[in-house]
Amino acid sequence: MSAKIFIDGEAGTTGLQILARLEGRSDVELISLADGDRKNPQRRRQMLNGCDLAILCLPDEAAREAVALIDNPQTRVIDASTAHRVAEGWVYGMPELDADQASRIAEAKRVSNAGCYALAAISLLHPLVAADLVPADWPVTINAISGYSGGGKSLIAEFEDRAGPEHTEVPYFLYGLGLEHKHVPEIEHWSGLSHRPLFVPSVGRYAQGMIVQIPLQLWSLPGKPTAAQIHAVLSEHYDGQRFVRVAPIEAAAGVDRLEPESLNGTNELLLHVFANERYDQVILSGLLDNLGKGASGQAVQNLNIMLGLPAETGLETVFQASDTVAGVV
Repeated sequence: MSAKIFIDGEAGTTGLQILARLEGRSDVELISLADGDRKNPQRRRQMLNGCDLAILCLPDEAAREAVALIDNPQTRVIDASTAHRVAEGWVYGMPELDADQASRIAEAKRVSNAGCYALAAISLLHPLVAADLVPADWPVTINAISGYSGGGKSLIAEFEDRAGPEHTEVPYFLYGLGLEHKHVPEIEHWSGLSHRPLFVPSVGRYAQGMIVQIPLQLWSLPGKPTAAQIHAVLSEHYDGQRFVRVAPIEAAAGVDRLEPESLNGTNELLLHVFANERYDQVILSGLLDNLGKGASGQAVQNLNIMLGLPAETGLETVFQASDTVAGVV
């Protein structure tokens, strides 16, 4: 018998992509509200309590309100907002976090989908902090660029609607300059850091795709780890993972450019360790589709795990195991 899935907020950017990934599958049954009922709290309550699993693609406050509407103890939830990513009673929706995280997700009633920037940053930092190569109190800096789709409908319109009053032709901009980006608490918590990282996000004039970068001065770290040691810890942590891969360090040495759009349409995260041994410096990078592994693909992966299905169901991509340096141009 197919599980009934309700996407609350299916008309949004993430909701539409989740819908596209689930449509046509025989192992789930999608149920939805008529357009006129989407803001009707009684009809939403009925749908939330009548499904087996609800996926919330809503602003934070609306996501909290949706959870409050659920009184059916059998309804399970994946929340794609930031509302519950460090909340007590919620399981963090990053199956690759450690060896037991997928099992925690499989058993959970409430799962908070990982954020796009946060997923890449945590994937790079968490194994290194756990291995004591990066101290928990280290002053970490994270730089990142995303396609404008990460800003939702309003930012998409700003870049694409040439007749709109807010239209912009700028090629690139920094934002979050008040240093209060909503992904920072999530990064700090799940990376194992004891201090807030300094996070500098930016947006480029392209629709989707993301690169997250973390520079490290190896000579300044307490144990003075080598680039090879950094790479070995990451490689061991993600060994055998389907959706998170670490490019060989030898291959990374030949990379001159990294293209943010090259994993679009996939549920993949590709990690690199770019090193200069002469100066004891590395740049750690995570390459992903902010709407794929950073949002809709990740939600579907978590859904599959919660329903006891193979994690890759409905997430087939063009990424092959031999594509160890995807993103090189």
